[in-house]
Amino acid sequence: MAGKDLAKLLKGRKTEERRFAYTAKDVMLYALAVGAGTDDLDYTFERGKDGSGLKALPSFGALPCWAALGTEPARDLPEPASMMALEYIDLKKHYLHMDLEIVMERPVDPYGGVLVWQDEITDVFDRGEGKGIAVQDEIIVKDESGETICTDRFKTYFFEGGGFGGAPMPKSEVVIPEREADREREDHVGPMQHMLYRLTGDTNLIHADPEYAEKFGMEGPIVQGSCSFGYACRMLVRTYIPGEPERMTRMASRMSAVLYPDTPVRLEMWDADEAGAGRAYFRLVNLKTGAAVLDKGVFEWK
Repeated sequence: MAGKDLAKLLKGRKTEERRFAYTAKDVMLYALAVGAGTDDLDYTFERGKDGSGLKALPSFGALPCWAALGTEPARDLPEPASMMALEYIDLKKHYLHMDLEIVMERPVDPYGGVLVWQDEITDVFDRGEGKGIAVQDEIIVKDESGETICTDRFKTYFFEGGGFGGAPMPKSEVVIPEREADREREDHVGPMQHMLYRLTGDTNLIHADPEYAEKFGMEGPIVQGSCSFGYACRMLVRTYIPGEPERMTRMASRMSAVLYPDTPVRLEMWDADEAGAGRAYFRLVNLKTGAAVLDKGVFEWK
């Protein structure tokens, strides 16, 4: 749709109000879906490993970005506000989740509640003729009383629609230090991780249907970018604020490469140079290929 000002057409558009009622079971399922193991009982056992009670991984607050399963109004597939771009572009390739940021105002209640939100398009970036567009969404996640839990921001990349003369993609402000990582953790994304994560709400076909995935040039279903993000969140919490997920204030990263199920990964972390800063930088690496699945990552805590 070159020639159409897609930013003018899309910025400010919102979805209807959406809701997701969850219980402790959903909190525990989410933790398992992002690789929680025997050392993560805080998130998978309602009593907690020290008897203090269940805790929620902060990245649970990002579920509204691509939620379909269990939401109200009900829907079969995720429909973030960015999907409104399909009114103006002719989709020939599958869209991709480009990045994700979550800013925590307070912890997610691990024993249940209702997440309430609207999804708004806040910007559209022009990657150039033949290079597509990136649509940025913002979601303020609240509870039933109207109190804010967190703010989610993410971009969706569409391979079509570029060249309309809009603003270019901004560069990340995160600079990974040019030294060996200060800390590392290795993990494994299981062969059915994408299907387990699907039960948390993201029913996008490219994560489940082999024929659909192959149609768009994939070897098979790919792991959700939000699942990789959750893996990183779990490992970052364990490294920097073990047992205290409520201290996380912000996490963001770019989704740089496709990840397939049954893949070993390594989280590489760098402590911030600023004295006393509750900040670290990170990337998540596919150990089969060496490619960064998540890059330009930042993790902050109080």
